[in-house]
Amino acid sequence: MVSSCACNQKFFSLVEKVVKDNQIDATVEKVDDIMEVMQYNVMSLPAIVVDGQVVARGQKNEAEIYALLK
Repeated sequence: MVSSCACNQKFFSLVEKVVKDNQIDATVEKVDDIMEVMQYNVMSLPAIVVDGQVVARGQKNEAEIYALLK
């Protein structure tokens, strides 16, 4: 989940890169609808949700993202 600010857009691109570069079987989706975000009780963006569970909040580097998704 990301907002439309530039730093969160960059984070989204980084998540896509990690998935592609490591051939992770995942679909990366950007969610910016506030009502959908609220369903996850997330007050800090960006956030990473895997199988309906929030696994990370806030900015992460490439290694941290990989560790969360592998």
